[in-house]
Amino acid sequence: MPGDPAPGSLLLNPLALVADYYENQPEPGNPKQAVSFGTSGHRGRPVDGSFTESHILAITQAICEHRRRENLGGPLFIGMDTHGVSLAAQRTAIGVLAGNGVEVRMQTGGGFSPTPVISHAILAWNRAHPEALADGIIITPSHNPPEDGGFKYNPPYGGPADSDLTKTIQDRANELLLHGNCGVRRLHYRQALRCGTTGELDFAAAYIEDLGSVIRFALIKESGIRIGVDPLGGASLGFWDRIAVRYGLNLEVVNRALDPTFGFMTLDHDLKIRMDCSSPFAMRNLVGLREKYAVAFGNDPDADRHGIVSPEGGLFDPNHFLAIAIHFLDAHRPQWPKAAWVGKTVVSSSLIDRVVGGIGRTLREVPVGFKWFAKDLFKGTCCFGGEESAGASFLRQDGRVWTTDKDGLIMGLLAAEITAVSGEDPARYLRRLRDQYGQTWYRRLDGAAGEKERNLLNRAKPAMVTETSLAGDPVAGCIDAVPGEKKPESIGGLKVSTKNGWFAARPSGTEDIIKLYAESYRSAEHLRQIAQDAAGIVGRLTGNSAFMRAELAKM
Repeated sequence: MPGDPAPGSLLLNPLALVADYYENQPEPGNPKQAVSFGTSGHRGRPVDGSFTESHILAITQAICEHRRRENLGGPLFIGMDTHGVSLAAQRTAIGVLAGNGVEVRMQTGGGFSPTPVISHAILAWNRAHPEALADGIIITPSHNPPEDGGFKYNPPYGGPADSDLTKTIQDRANELLLHGNCGVRRLHYRQALRCGTTGELDFAAAYIEDLGSVIRFALIKESGIRIGVDPLGGASLGFWDRIAVRYGLNLEVVNRALDPTFGFMTLDHDLKIRMDCSSPFAMRNLVGLREKYAVAFGNDPDADRHGIVSPEGGLFDPNHFLAIAIHFLDAHRPQWPKAAWVGKTVVSSSLIDRVVGGIGRTLREVPVGFKWFAKDLFKGTCCFGGEESAGASFLRQDGRVWTTDKDGLIMGLLAAEITAVSGEDPARYLRRLRDQYGQTWYRRLDGAAGEKERNLLNRAKPAMVTETSLAGDPVAGCIDAVPGEKKPESIGGLKVSTKNGWFAARPSGTEDIIKLYAESYRSAEHLRQIAQDAAGIVGRLTGNSAFMRAELAKM
């Protein structure tokens, strides 16, 4: 059942995983095994030939060629999470970087590095060395299952590469794969370590020391609140004791397991092992400890996401904590520029819209993917960017950039600051927001969908939605894009709205599912009606009349 401990039969064989990484070869011309950058990097699995040494050789070579074109003369900072194939991929990448003469720095002792820590390292270097800009690679499939691998590139502004750059890297990598990677320059890992261009750096020390510019630790320390943290076996594990000592926090790490099978996890909603800190099923262990702590939180393996737990609120819906965070930060960061806007993804809750309107800031709605916030966080024109999938970052207290990638550590620490300053459970803060701005009912559902169905939805246009009503209300609009800087930007699916709610549907780029998001401004029953009508529309567009039938039955 969802939330039960993972049975031994589901645990991967770490040795077989690494063997598949080295031995499997992608088939030329097979789109399922090509390099494909989704919302954040290339993801795949060694077992099915979609994440192999060949992929990492090609992607890293394409990044090296991009660096030469852009004359990036600084170091490349490389970090990895705790997934079973991440170390092998990092070693492959370092060999190619050394073969191309790139100065590369990895975490001291071959340790793990959260995504935001690499973003912080890039920005810190570039502030001090504008004449020799740095960039970074982060090896992680985020919260995806243990058998997955991921690889993403962050350019000198520190956040995820934009769509134009990822297409350039993706196309060049696939060209290299098509020709058997004969254009890849590489050294064996041991040779790469002996190169003068390869070295180590304690990314953690600089990041931890700088955290005081973002979070008001003195207030947390003074309050004495007890804080619980579950790193979910991820890259943040080695950080929390150091943070607690440095800032005098009453903080306890409740789970110190480090296991590439992630066998300590509880099963997610679909009975898979998934380190999703926003899932009540995956977070059941920490939720069960909520009475012990004033506030607790978890992170996914690369610590770019957060899950907030309190005694009264249990595990917070990510949208709800984003709304709390925005409201609190606006009131307690007086040095933030008044003109700086707040960003949310197009599938996030409308409660955020109401809160942002209430505090008098501009709201900008973007497609799914943190890359849409990165450049404006860098410039300080965006003060807070958040995704419905529990990823966010925000400016330092003085209004300067902190990270331009999602930072799950500061979101957890912010929850501690909110609890310390308010002197109450964050659930009460949420109740006040609902009293002021009204309650909404929100849900995301995942429905099984094959490649054909996902492609049909991906090609669907607003004009193809011929239904005139949704849950009894007239359809007010249907979109497949939102305004961008230069042109409309695709949302990777469709969003249908009425005066009393909306739904959006997007095909996943990494799993065989279609994601359905729905929100009602009226009631839980109305939300169920929206989801039911939405499933019917998506089913008609994809030729699957049974789409999401089982999921709807559980609502």
